[in-house]
Order: sequence, then structure tokens, then C-alpha cells
Amino acid sequence: MPKKSKKTASKNTKTPARVADEISEPSQADEAATEIFSRALRYRPQQRLADIDPRCTPGFTGGKEAGKELLGEAVEEIGDLQERLYAAARGGSNARLLLVVQGMDTSGKGGIMRHVVGLMDPQGVDLTSFKAPTAVEHNHPFLWRVRRALPKPGQVGVFDRSHYEDVLIVRVHNLVSSATWSRRYGQINTFEESCAKEGITMIKVMLHISKQEQGERLAERLANPEKYWKYNPGDIDERKLWEDYQVAYQAVLDKTSTDLAPWFVVPADRKWYARLAVQQLLLEHLQAMDPQWPAPTFDVTLEQERLALS
Repeated sequence: MPKKSKKTASKNTKTPARVADEISEPSQADEAATEIFSRALRYRPQQRLADIDPRCTPGFTGGKEAGKELLGEAVEEIGDLQERLYAAARGGSNARLLLVVQGMDTSGKGGIMRHVVGLMDPQGVDLTSFKAPTAVEHNHPFLWRVRRALPKPGQVGVFDRSHYEDVLIVRVHNLVSSATWSRRYGQINTFEESCAKEGITMIKVMLHISKQEQGERLAERLANPEKYWKYNPGDIDERKLWEDYQVAYQAVLDKTSTDLAPWFVVPADRKWYARLAVQQLLLEHLQAMDPQWPAPTFDVTLEQERLALS
């Protein structure tokens, strides 16, 4: 990764006027000051997806312009933390970050890749977009291709769709038996536990869009020749299965949101908010990881003297 200015990432860029206070007890203030979005968006047991308003903005009280401003303010701090993460791996750290993004068609996954991931240093990002399994992948267990795509130490990995397709579209379309996809929840939990032991901090994001908003976005694509390329006739077929997908997503949240790898449900009807929320989740997790610059493997004083004489 190219060198950037070394500014200490010790302060969160959020201000009280724009970020909602999620703290209920004064003693929690210091710990939660940089976990506002994580606390507001984390899926809780018995929570119902249908009860979450796709247009709400948990953790944030500002409007669109304030959200865009905060999005820009956080870029430098994320860049510093990303560089520290990369440098720490050079010193032997096994830490890495993995962002998993799931959501219905038109929920804004592409926008997250462009406006959030796209603002990070590309040399430290490993992006994988999971499509339908290839013939080779079909000959292996469903997690085989996912293991191969995990980020290396020091990297920020990003999954645009993921292993969760194997309990979502596979379930809705009956591509395997119910006994098979039912077993996969436990296999996924075991897999993600092993990832945590290997030093992977996982952020699992479900972009929660309403059926009405999806319809409007599809209509916009059909009305604009410049967006025809984004339209897929198959999206209408999937849209007809909306309720089945909501049931499948609810099962995913209930069965695979764990202490080591919780789900974060991001309301996605407002594109600007979804992008801000995912960026802030990245920032808060990087802050919690607190990667450190590695100690030198050489005598600094000696090298300074050698440089002066060169």
C-alpha cells in the first residue's frame, strides 16, 4: 500500500448534533462513543425484520447533506486505520477484516461497493462477487469457494453476496433438499467461528429495502436508457418471490447472528443513509481492532547514522 500521512486515528469524526445518542447509562459512554452505529443496527434476538422500517436512520439524526458530509469526513481516518492494519500484518499480526453484504435486488449493494469500498485504498481491499457456482465449485462443499476468498492478514475483504446465498436463493428456489439447507446454518456458524479464531473480524450487513422502494428503482431503470444495462428481466421473477425471501432472510438472522459474527440490519430505502451506515460500521470495527504500527526490525539510530554518512 502507498504511504499516506501518518495521522493518529484516535478521535471519531461524528458530532452529537448529527449522530443519535444510543447510550442509556453514563458508565457506558466511553465504551460506546465509537460504537453508535454498531449498537443501533445490530440484530437482536426475537427481532422481526418486518418490524424494521426500511426508511429509518438508526444512530443518525441528521439529513441527507449531513450524512454525505460525515461520509467524507471519515475517509481519512479509515485510510489511516487501513494502513495500520496492513502494516501490522507485516509485523506478524494475523488480523484482517471481512465485510459481508447481502440484500435483495436493487437494495444498493453496488452503491456500497462504489461509494464506501471505493473510497478505501484498493491495494488493501480484496473484493469478491459471488455468482452462481461454477461446475468446479459444484463439485465441492458449498463453503469451499468461500474459504478460498477469505482475506489475507492485513487486508479488508469484501463479499458482494456470499455463502448466505446457499441458504437464501437455494432455499427459495428449492435447489437442494430442505434437509440440506437446514444443516447449512450450523455449518456456517462453525465456519465463522473458525474465521474469528484465525483473526478475522466479520461485519455482516443485510441491506433492508422495502418492496415499494424496489419497485420504484426497477421502474427508474426501465425509464432511463442510461440504466437499461442495470436491468435484469429476472429481477421481476425474483420479486414475485418477495415474501419467500423475507422468510428466508428472517431465518438467516435468527440462526446465524452470533456473538462472534452478528448481523447488522441496515435500512436501505435511503441510499445515502445505507452508505453512511456501512461506512461507519467499518470505521467502528477498525477502531475496535486498533491495529498498531509494527516495531522496527532494525536499529533505528544506526540506520539514521548510516543515512547521514551516505
